[in-house]
Amino acid sequence: MIEVRDAVKKFDGFAALDGATLSVPTGSVYGLVGPNGAGKSTIIRHLTGIYRQDSGTVAIGGESVWENAALKSRIAAIPDDWYYFNQASIRDMMRFYTGFYPNFSMERYEKLKEVFSIDEKKTIRRLSKGMQKQVAFWLALSCMPDYLILDEPVDGLDPVMRRQVWSLMMGDVSERGTTVLVSSHNLRELEDVCDHVGIMDHGKVLLERSLAQLQDNMVKLQVVFQDGVNEVPPELPVLHASKVGRIHTLIMRMNAEEATAKLSTYNPLLVDAVPLTLEEIFIYELGGADYAVKNIVL
Repeated sequence: MIEVRDAVKKFDGFAALDGATLSVPTGSVYGLVGPNGAGKSTIIRHLTGIYRQDSGTVAIGGESVWENAALKSRIAAIPDDWYYFNQASIRDMMRFYTGFYPNFSMERYEKLKEVFSIDEKKTIRRLSKGMQKQVAFWLALSCMPDYLILDEPVDGLDPVMRRQVWSLMMGDVSERGTTVLVSSHNLRELEDVCDHVGIMDHGKVLLERSLAQLQDNMVKLQVVFQDGVNEVPPELPVLHASKVGRIHTLIMRMNAEEATAKLSTYNPLLVDAVPLTLEEIFIYELGGADYAVKNIVL
């Protein structure tokens, strides 16, 4: 299990982490989402031992990450800006990784060579961004990690390779019990692979739940009221409302059954509950319409 408790990290007085707390169950795929500057990359750098928190705890498997070489040998990470030696080939970096990861599997490395189809003698800096990201996954997955920590992992990959990479990772989760924490702005993609989600803002984790719980805690309804009812009754606990013709679209923080029961009081002609996407949940959990896209007249 990955656990962060009340972590604080300040840079020149600015709190990049301000009491952040999160918990990633073992063997789960956890999506960490939030706006730019929320603290996602900072918390990832703590989990990989690059930063040390000013206060609070950062632990993986019950052990502190900071200066823990044995634990780090079980963690593979792919940051948004993946590092490699300037003149290194793929095979050079493979040899480098084998010195730090005792479980590095040459058998898997050779098998993945067929998946990624990149000449291992190529100098990495001469590859395209997408091919460099493929190399990062090739090496990270060959490390046979217990924990995989990813920051914008599939950025730069084409759609076919994105699907291939996710398939490999999900295979490790199901077969080896690998725990995956992934930070990404591609919420549609996370919705397909994550079973737990944490939403960060201003250095805090505002909430974390299973994806099923998140989707059950907020509902979008399309409603047509009786003739004469043109506005949403003010006593309804609506986070956001819009209207096209006679159809009202309401966002309510409750499950579909509770929302439908509240609306039944007004004898609507139509009530249709529609599941919210992770992107919609993200927007409304961070402030509803105030966080949505604003129309600006130039």
